[in-house]
Amino acid sequence: MKRRVVVTGLGIVSPLGNSVKTAWGKLVRGESGLKKLEGKEYEQIPCRVAAPLSAAGEELNILNYINKSEERTMSPATMYGLIAGTEALKDARWTPTDSASKQRTAVCVGMGMVDLVNICEAGEALKKSYKRVSPYFVPRILPNMAAGQISMKFGFQGPNHTVSTACATGCHAIGDGFRFVQRGDADVAVCGGAEACISPIAIAGFCRMRALSTSFNDRPTESSRPFDKERDGFVMGEGSAILVLEELNHALNRGATIYSEILGYGLSGDASHITAPHEDGIGALLAMSRALEDSHLQPGDVTYINAHATSTPLGDAIELKAIKSLFKSHVGNLKVSSTKGAHGHLLGAAGNLESLFTVLACHFGIIPPTINLNNPCEEAEGIDCVPNLKQDWNADRKIALKNSFGFGGTNACICIAKYKH
Repeated sequence: MKRRVVVTGLGIVSPLGNSVKTAWGKLVRGESGLKKLEGKEYEQIPCRVAAPLSAAGEELNILNYINKSEERTMSPATMYGLIAGTEALKDARWTPTDSASKQRTAVCVGMGMVDLVNICEAGEALKKSYKRVSPYFVPRILPNMAAGQISMKFGFQGPNHTVSTACATGCHAIGDGFRFVQRGDADVAVCGGAEACISPIAIAGFCRMRALSTSFNDRPTESSRPFDKERDGFVMGEGSAILVLEELNHALNRGATIYSEILGYGLSGDASHITAPHEDGIGALLAMSRALEDSHLQPGDVTYINAHATSTPLGDAIELKAIKSLFKSHVGNLKVSSTKGAHGHLLGAAGNLESLFTVLACHFGIIPPTINLNNPCEEAEGIDCVPNLKQDWNADRKIALKNSFGFGGTNACICIAKYKH
């Protein structure tokens, strides 16, 4: 029999704040973590907006978590993942000292992109001399190092796993951790993703693909606008969010706080295009329907979807089309919002950050808004996309889907619900 899996710890490093309380508060108040990119290195790039950690107005003191010698060995994304993981484990009150507990704790943390700046710097160093290449170059660009560092810091010897599936990474990592616990490979799983991709080379690369917003450089807080007719691309963000998942009886026996329950997980492939979703939305529809099937639920049981919706003209429209195709007559009972208007698109750390917010939505009964949604696109007709203001969630049992889709046509969906005895 499959075991029940609950969420007992949360940690965050984000453009909205470096604590769960701060970030959630700003999100539900409709505040923005987007700002203008300054500096000569960005002058020739059409997109001049992003969502860096500095937009939160909080200084992240890395040396509170990592010493100077350790810092040299890690990329920024690895450090963000380690910090968010440390906070999540503290919140869960799970830092065991006995070998049996450590061996039953999994770590499943992904990364969408490696450190491009480090690669460029290493290339320039090699032009000068082989000995100028740092001995830490390779560890700094390995995407599994956030998971590795968390495992090493806390001595966890359960499954140690990393997924890298572009913008679906964070959602896949949580889903994989869910299955580790559900199927008995571990009793606890530390799950999520980390990303630190804001740099001239990354912004330039995505701009050349025409994926980024370029029309709101002088109004950065308005540049990410999911489902709006004026949307013109996504805004890159950075950070990490980590969830601690736990087998229900294990959590109850130690008196852990339970934020929500993970009910199911669905995956699919578009088999269509390297960057664009399938035009009929079949990939998104299959991921959602499989998550429902895994949860033993029907479409009518779900009343909120935290959408992937990145603010691209094509992607947002196709996701809405898929939602309508799956939910049919139930679509009028749905709330659908995208929190990316507030914090941008964290690529490999998007699905996990948004899963964390979905967990809190279930826990508090509050649906976060889609900010900058002033003129909904025609595909949004008949769907409440929660424009600009939070809404109370009044369903008898709060059950949500969290969608994440990535380049290469990889799709994930997690079913999250308010915990019920």
